[in-house]
Amino acid sequence: MDTIKGRGSASQPHARFDAWQRDAFADGWEAPPQPLPATEVRMETARTILSRNDTPDIPFRYSINPYRGCEHGCIYCYARPSHAYVNLSPGLDFETKLYAKANAAQVLRAELARPGYRPDPINLGGNTDPYQPIERSWHLTRQILEVLLEHRHPCTLVTKGAAIERDLDLLAELARHRLIHVFLSLATLDGELARRLEPRAAAPQLRLRLLRLLSEAGIPCGVLVAPIIPGLTDAGLEDVLKAAGEAGAYRADYVLLRLPGEVGGLFTDWLKRHYPLQGARIMGLIRQCRAGRENDARFFSRMVGEGQVAQLLAQRFRIARRRHGLDRPLPALDLSAFRVPGAQGELF
Repeated sequence: MDTIKGRGSASQPHARFDAWQRDAFADGWEAPPQPLPATEVRMETARTILSRNDTPDIPFRYSINPYRGCEHGCIYCYARPSHAYVNLSPGLDFETKLYAKANAAQVLRAELARPGYRPDPINLGGNTDPYQPIERSWHLTRQILEVLLEHRHPCTLVTKGAAIERDLDLLAELARHRLIHVFLSLATLDGELARRLEPRAAAPQLRLRLLRLLSEAGIPCGVLVAPIIPGLTDAGLEDVLKAAGEAGAYRADYVLLRLPGEVGGLFTDWLKRHYPLQGARIMGLIRQCRAGRENDARFFSRMVGEGQVAQLLAQRFRIARRRHGLDRPLPALDLSAFRVPGAQGELF
């Protein structure tokens, strides 16, 4: 299977709920060359925007995803299977057929005004990246942050997108009111490996520069080493943490590679294309961390794995995090300043 320039996946596995399934076969005719798949953005009118999280191993109750699908094209993305709910493939469709929730800010304002709503930090970036390339033209993440600032609502943000630099002014103002934590996701410092893993995300050195800018602007920031892929990215773990500490990060956390649903097949196909001689060893190490399986969905185990390989990674991470001063708690977010939209006296 050929690699497609600028894309993580090179295939279109069937959507899980699709009524029709088609299989390609060789009929003796040579297929004409296909153009590179272009990014399509469809507008979606959201009825709700706050997603509620009840799982015990994720540190936030609410999240917002202004986009469905992600142009970064990270081959390991655990959100890929969610494209099945709109009858699209978790492969190329996930990174080329995107949805923008154009009314996200308006719906958020209405949900914050609901009777009985109690503020709790809202996470942006829990599923797809809020600063993926199409944010430069849609500005949905900025609109959401403006609503949160206006009503003094705290939030957290995870991204690997360069577009965050445009919103430094807004993020600094949120930080001044103790309303924001920002994490940059960074799996490796190897630019070539990152280009293959995350073809349209910001390069590793650019992410370090962004960390520096965030820190210098007074924005509490950290690094999320995600995912750690045994046998592929783990060798550079200490280097990532050292560079993040030097760039001004407060804190570091990590997530072990997860391969839920169709992601497992996409990832093994990717290994065959890019690392054919190492693929069997990498998958073997992953299984050692997942009780002999490719994926483990159990709470508390799914993020960090189990077994000797996973324990060694956890130990290395703890030692390097402490050495580079990345085990500090981030400043507490202010929940007391929340202003209910439309409340009497808001203008005074």
